[in-house]
Amino acid sequence: MELIELLKTKFNYDHFRPGQQEIIESLLSGNSVLGMLPTGTGKSLCYQLPGYLLEGTVIIISPLISLMEDQVTQLQRLGEKRAVALNSVLSSWEKQLVLSEAQKYKFIFMSPEMFLTANVQKTLQAMKLSLVVVDEAHCISQWGIDFRPEYLKLADGIKKVNVSLVLALTATATKSVRQDIQRLLFNDEAQEFIYSVDRPNISFFVYQGDKLKKLQELVESLAGSGIVYCATRKKVEELYKLLKQTHAVAYYHGGLSGQERRMLQQQFLAGDLQLLIATNAFGMGINKDNIRFVIHYDLPDSPENYLQEVGRAGRDGQPSQAILLYEEGDEHIHHFLQEQTNQSKKLFEIKQKITDLVFEDPLIKKWEQFFPNQESRLLDLLSKRGVTKKVQLKKMLDYISTANCRRKFLVSYFDETLHKKNSNCCDNDGATLAIKISKEIPSETPFTWQKIVQKIFKNAKKD
Repeated sequence: MELIELLKTKFNYDHFRPGQQEIIESLLSGNSVLGMLPTGTGKSLCYQLPGYLLEGTVIIISPLISLMEDQVTQLQRLGEKRAVALNSVLSSWEKQLVLSEAQKYKFIFMSPEMFLTANVQKTLQAMKLSLVVVDEAHCISQWGIDFRPEYLKLADGIKKVNVSLVLALTATATKSVRQDIQRLLFNDEAQEFIYSVDRPNISFFVYQGDKLKKLQELVESLAGSGIVYCATRKKVEELYKLLKQTHAVAYYHGGLSGQERRMLQQQFLAGDLQLLIATNAFGMGINKDNIRFVIHYDLPDSPENYLQEVGRAGRDGQPSQAILLYEEGDEHIHHFLQEQTNQSKKLFEIKQKITDLVFEDPLIKKWEQFFPNQESRLLDLLSKRGVTKKVQLKKMLDYISTANCRRKFLVSYFDETLHKKNSNCCDNDGATLAIKISKEIPSETPFTWQKIVQKIFKNAKKD
């Protein structure tokens, strides 16, 4: 079947978006691929479509439960019943049931932690696998958005399940991160398809000063649905309590149960909520195409994270807005988290000198579990991670203070040149916020009941 024909009949699209066809054709030719496509431009199609043309099951490794479940839901809406998320939301017997019938599924989503467990590896080794997909592949790199040692073991796990075709997908990866992905994931260098991180339909704004006052003004004036991102669960709940009396709003963070998260996600997708206040636990892969604005109430820790999160807006290609609020000192929470990494490094250095020292550092315990007797590698990664986080945070502060084009600033961070800007680019280029249009009835012609009765009688006399 021709690709365009399958695209139309299975996914109801008339044409591919930039990068999709190139990645799909390369996979069908037997080449592993590293693809970087902007958030909201249909990365999931790059494995879903070839999945129907390749023999065997597609394994998709994703970092977040919400991302897995959203992708499963999308496939089910397309009529695909052979898709499942194998994650911690399932009970023990449900996991066993999925594994016992794993060969019946076409698409299985799981976390890197789940993928590497012994029983999952054993099950996959006995199956016919067509493709392993590593979604949000920037997580592999120690320069990525999170530090999960399991990502550094993925290449070993993929080799053990005997699959040669691998697809790594990301929306935000600098050149150094892409190099890291190539080195850590692929046996041989994969073919790269790299497209700009720029989303021309999103306008960028920064407001400094009283954040709470500005947030209240924004949610009153902005049209459409939006997301407000906060750094902590506490702040998420505080803002929810403040706004719930006057707005259709809910909150979302990792402390909610799986059932609560799914319910809120569905309400937001269905348009029952105007506003969702969330930590970054919400967002990756959420396929609501008409989000009109994303507000960051707290400072993101990196340009990578910022572009990932504002990329939730404007997936339908319509004008949308990314708004960052900042008060002096907002960066302190990130300094605190960076200091925790420094403390882990110091503790590990002490442990090397005092071998019988016992302490409970979760990062080091996890590392030792996955990489025993590799102390020097851990110290090297901790050092690089600390330096990188400082550089990324400094870039976000520079983004706030720049008097030049904000879009150009973000694009250049990813080693790109901005060739074209839209007419409503950013506040430094004269962009203005799109707000609700008032539809008030003119005061000189009020629709009182007396006027309505007079009009009825007047029309009756004409008849």
